Amino acid sequence: MDVASYDLLSTAILLLDRRGLIEYANTAAEELFGLSRRQLMRIEASRLFSADATLQARFPDAIAGEFGVMRQDLTLERLGAAVPVSLAIVPLHKQAWTALLEIRVIEHHILMDRHQQLSKELAAQRESLRNLAHEVKNPLGGIRGAAQLLEAELGTDTLHEYTQVIIAEADRLASLVDRLIAPQGETLHKGLFNIHEICERVYTLVSAEFTKLDVIRDYDASVPDLHGDFSRLLQAFLNIARNAAQALTEDPQVQMPRLTLRTRIGRQLLLATHQAKLAVVVSVIDNGPGIPAALHDKVFHPLVTGRPNGTGLGLSLAQEFVQQHGGIIEFDSRQGHTEFRMILPLEYA
Repeated sequence: MDVASYDLLSTAILLLDRRGLIEYANTAAEELFGLSRRQLMRIEASRLFSADATLQARFPDAIAGEFGVMRQDLTLERLGAAVPVSLAIVPLHKQAWTALLEIRVIEHHILMDRHQQLSKELAAQRESLRNLAHEVKNPLGGIRGAAQLLEAELGTDTLHEYTQVIIAEADRLASLVDRLIAPQGETLHKGLFNIHEICERVYTLVSAEFTKLDVIRDYDASVPDLHGDFSRLLQAFLNIARNAAQALTEDPQVQMPRLTLRTRIGRQLLLATHQAKLAVVVSVIDNGPGIPAALHDKVFHPLVTGRPNGTGLGLSLAQEFVQQHGGIIEFDSRQGHTEFRMILPLEYA
């Protein structure tokens, strides 16, 4: 393709030399990055994505063709807003440039399709888990009952220790099963309240439980009252915050663990099945190790966890509770920065 033809494309195109320096940028790239072609020329393309340490580390190998065509979705900061984009690094052979870098803004309908697909996957998995949970609960009750009868027949306190272990483990598994079953079919008890009531409750609980954690509050006082189920949204936000706090405190490499609770007003935001004209965005931001890339597509799936002691239910239940309010939970994660956003509609478009 003649290089001038790239200016006719709506996607951003950068042509790179073997060192990753930009030798050509089309008009769409100028608009995307807010820089002129002259400003883009001869700078390292990886600097445009400096917030993503993983991508920067892989950039030289991608240009050299080690991954074939490397594709990755990420978020760019543009004019103070987060813009979701899909990036592709295409090695070029026997041409004047070493690689072509394409950056395509992810359109709203694609985001909505992803949200809908996530909702369908979660609904199917929850239904399967709940069916399994019902099957597990009856035998658990029998095990517990048998252990109690055995304990009554035993004559020595030494053997009671073993029956107590059986009873305690049966109770623990029964509690886990109850958590799988509980949300299904329950009616929301909606009322009018301010989201900062939930934020303050979470702040108090997390600060008390994780005393070495620096918890910061960053609230938008203009956020209007919300009509919803206080207890469910409290549990959802607490699950997200506690999950982040545990990841921070369990990683010895995080020297100054910091957690931020933030609220903002969002406009024209895409949810699972519709667009919200006005929404409240409640975020939990931490400076921890980030979520492993292998878990990004399934972090909200039940029983999926990146922590050795995690159950994999906290984020799944949080997503379910938020979806019951017509909202959705999104996240961005990289080394040193993870943000979970609980998006709750206030007005529909």
